[in-house]
Amino acid sequence: MHPTELVLSPRLRKTAFEDRVFELGIQSFTIYNHMTLPVAFSSNPESYQHLCEHVQVWDVAAERQVEVVGPDALALLELITPRDISTCDVGQCVYAPLADQDGLVINDPLILRLREDRFWISIADSDVLLWVKGIAYGRDFNVKVFEPDVSPLAVQGPKANDLMADLLDDSVRDIKFFRFIEAEIAGTPVVLARSGWSGQGGFEIYLQNSADGLVLWDAVWKAGEPYNVKIGSPNLIERLETGLKSYGSDMTLDDHVLECGFEKYLNLDKTAEYMSRESIERLQKSGIKRRLCHVMAKADPLPGLRERWQVNAGGKMVGQASSCAWSPKFEANLMFAMLSTEVSEPGSVVTVMVNGAEVDGIVCDDRWKY
Repeated sequence: MHPTELVLSPRLRKTAFEDRVFELGIQSFTIYNHMTLPVAFSSNPESYQHLCEHVQVWDVAAERQVEVVGPDALALLELITPRDISTCDVGQCVYAPLADQDGLVINDPLILRLREDRFWISIADSDVLLWVKGIAYGRDFNVKVFEPDVSPLAVQGPKANDLMADLLDDSVRDIKFFRFIEAEIAGTPVVLARSGWSGQGGFEIYLQNSADGLVLWDAVWKAGEPYNVKIGSPNLIERLETGLKSYGSDMTLDDHVLECGFEKYLNLDKTAEYMSRESIERLQKSGIKRRLCHVMAKADPLPGLRERWQVNAGGKMVGQASSCAWSPKFEANLMFAMLSTEVSEPGSVVTVMVNGAEVDGIVCDDRWKY
C-alpha cells in the first residue's frame, strides 16, 4: 500500500521559512490559510517536554495578516469586533474575536496597532481578508484592506528571553506581554511582539520581506544553539494545558461569540458601533444554551480525534468534544467540548463516547479545576 500523500502545488503558497522546515525533518503538516503549517517533527510528548524546558523556533507564517490602513481604519475594526479597539495603544496587541451580524465567530485574531490609522489583524485559519474587504467596500470606508508581505516566526519556550537578548540586546526582556517593538534582525526590519501560541513565554517575529526568510531563520537558529534550540510547532498537549482555543477545531462559524468563553475580552457597552450588537443583546436576554467547556477524563491516554466525539449526560446527548490530548502535568486527558449549559458548571459529570467506548469525564474551570 502506498502512503497517502498531500501534493504541494502552487495553490498552496510556500512560506518564507519552508526550506528550513523540510531540511530539519518535517514529519507532518496541515493546511492553514492556504499555506503549509508544520505539525510535527517528533512525537507530541517529546516536543512538549522540550518546549517546556528549552526553546523552539516555529514556522507560523501561515498566521497571515490583514492590514487595514487609512482614516477609517479604527471605525472598521470597531465594527467587526465587540472588543473596544479604541483603547489599544500604538505598539500593543489585543486578542479580539471577530463576529458577524448574527454574533457568529468569524475568527479570533490578535490585532496589532502599528499607527493611529494602521492595524494588522493576525488571523487564525479563515478567509478574513475577503470578509473585511467586503465590509469596507459595502460601508464605503476610507481605508485600504490587503494582505501585506508579513510572515511570523515564533520563538517559544522558557529560554526565549535569553535567545532574543543575545540576538538583539537585553532591552527585549522588558517588552511586556502583548506589546511589540520595531527592530532589525540580520539586516531586515521586523516587528517583535511578546506573544505566541503557547503558555511557555516567547516572541513572534513579524518578518516584513519574505525574501529574507531564510536569513532571519538562520540568525535566530544560531542565537539559539547555546540554549538547545529545536524546530517545533504549536503543541496540542501544551495548548490544552494552557487553555488556548483553536479556531476551526474548538469553535467555528456555527458558534456564537458568547458561547465560546470570550466575555472577558469583550466590551459590549462600548460606544462605537459593532455589527454583532443586536444579536448579542438578544442572546443575553434569552440566555445562552451552550458553552465551550474544559473537560478532564482520568482514563488511559485517548487517541487523537479526527471527528468530534459525542458527549452524554443523564442518558442524552449534551454536546461534542473537539480537541483532546493526554497531559503529563495533570495525568489525565484534557479536551474542549461545546456543552449544554445544564452541564457546563465545574464538577458536572459527563460521558464521552470515544470510538464506541464510554469514557467518564468531569467539567473543569479554565484552570482545569473542578
